[in-house]
Amino acid sequence: MQRALKIFFTLFLTLVSLETIAQDTISSPVVDSLYREDQFYIGVTYNLPLNLPSGGNIRGLSGGIQFGFLRDMPINKQRNLAIAIGAGLAIDQLGQNLFIGETSNDETIFRVLDDNVDYTRNRFNMAIIEAPVEFRWRTSTPSSYKFWRVYTGFRVGYAYWYKATFKQTNNNVNQTKIPEFDPLRLSATISFGYNSFNFFASYSINPFFKDAVTVDGESVDFRALKVGLLFYIL
Repeated sequence: MQRALKIFFTLFLTLVSLETIAQDTISSPVVDSLYREDQFYIGVTYNLPLNLPSGGNIRGLSGGIQFGFLRDMPINKQRNLAIAIGAGLAIDQLGQNLFIGETSNDETIFRVLDDNVDYTRNRFNMAIIEAPVEFRWRTSTPSSYKFWRVYTGFRVGYAYWYKATFKQTNNNVNQTKIPEFDPLRLSATISFGYNSFNFFASYSINPFFKDAVTVDGESVDFRALKVGLLFYIL
């Protein structure tokens, strides 16, 4: 996952450079009064685990990458208001101290690891197919490629792959079948910025696990807040 994030970040910087060069070399853009802001997007996030059981906290690398395409549909004559729908993929990793394992009877174990447990890795990873929907406001014009924007909306996704990983000396645990996991992912999103660079935030509307409790009987309402940068490519 760390190597994938490094490769993605390098690609991210390359695309930013190409976009900047391309915009600087356009001397006389064609004016299109019926323009759309159809866009590919690519971004990186820092993932913050939320609502962990008592004693739960962040530990290790938490991050994500995302990319996709959005179809822009203006809803006013000025075309600075629009609705956009699209499709994309998000790959997320959450590093924390909530252990996810199973008993000999195939029952899931949720346990918060305290400081007495020595381990090198405890992560939860997901790959999600997403359908973003956005309400868009911007200061764009038919002849301007640089403008302010605020896009708010939500995403409906399906986690087609997930894995909980725990590593310590002479003991590796990988869980890829967790009955309590909810593959339907719902999130609220906002992005805002100027030109190509935008700040991005996403909040999990529904928890990752349904009807899950720790070994101490505490409810597991595990969610995530993702913050980072989103880069739009026209």
